[in-house]
Amino acid sequence: MTLRLDRLVDLPDNPLPQGAELVRLRTIDGVTLRAAWFTPPQPVGTILLFQGRSEFIERYLETIDELMQRGFAVFAFDWRGQGGSMRELADPAKGHIDDFLLYLRDVEAALAWLAGRAAPQPWHGLAHSMGGAILTLALARGENRLARAAASAPMIGIHAAPLGGWGEQTARLLSLIGLGGMYVPFSSAQVASAFAPFEGNVLTSDPMRYERSVSILTAAPELGIGAPTISWIAAAFRLMREMADPEFGLQLRVPLLYILAGGDRVVDTPAAELLAARLRGAAAVTITGAQHEILNERDPFRAEFWAAFDAFIRPEA
Repeated sequence: MTLRLDRLVDLPDNPLPQGAELVRLRTIDGVTLRAAWFTPPQPVGTILLFQGRSEFIERYLETIDELMQRGFAVFAFDWRGQGGSMRELADPAKGHIDDFLLYLRDVEAALAWLAGRAAPQPWHGLAHSMGGAILTLALARGENRLARAAASAPMIGIHAAPLGGWGEQTARLLSLIGLGGMYVPFSSAQVASAFAPFEGNVLTSDPMRYERSVSILTAAPELGIGAPTISWIAAAFRLMREMADPEFGLQLRVPLLYILAGGDRVVDTPAAELLAARLRGAAAVTITGAQHEILNERDPFRAEFWAAFDAFIRPEA
């Protein structure tokens, strides 16, 4: 199978940084991932981006430009099953995974590419939402090629969907009886959040940045996915249950910062605060009033994010 999209989308309101390079990654299990390499003239280190569920490289171009202004080279990739990467199912609109451990193969492919490219050291991780959960999992299992790691609104828990609740139980049962490839109940392929009206959205209070995401998907609808499958939900709950185990993260040796959204209605902010308090070398700061996508929020919220990031991940760190 080939990439879902074999180019980077360059729009007037969301321009590609100069010198952007399209990259194809191949994972150990044969999945092809769309990736991109961005580098400033004199890089002082490298940032590896871990996107959230349903996201794609182009949603981070503003952030990538800001990282490059700080002197960092940036490597971004689309997870398997979303963005421009290969899909997991025949229906490309389904957001599907059987096990979150599969995402670690994507991470390994990205880190191997950085090593082969001799990407500027030190390497740091920057993640969002689902990507924050995968980053945390990788570090907890002993990944130590990143010097430091920061995660925006990591998916340590799902808002209003506690472990042991009906959501986890239903997803597990439906997966066991072979329905894992179905959309979660009461959803369809047509619920990609970027196509929903801005009013009432749970991602950001910034209409300009919200509409920018809409414009990207309008120009390249093949980048989008709809609702997750039952299997994705079941796998997410298994990971969140693993992260809730008191033994989780004993191998973590990389300094980790969670930057949390105080007004989050997508992930469980208190769950992330509790995990950060328990993990060795981890910390959390909460941006009061910010919604889930802090890096797509209004400028005052983003300024708080960058203040925390800059204090934690410095060029010399």
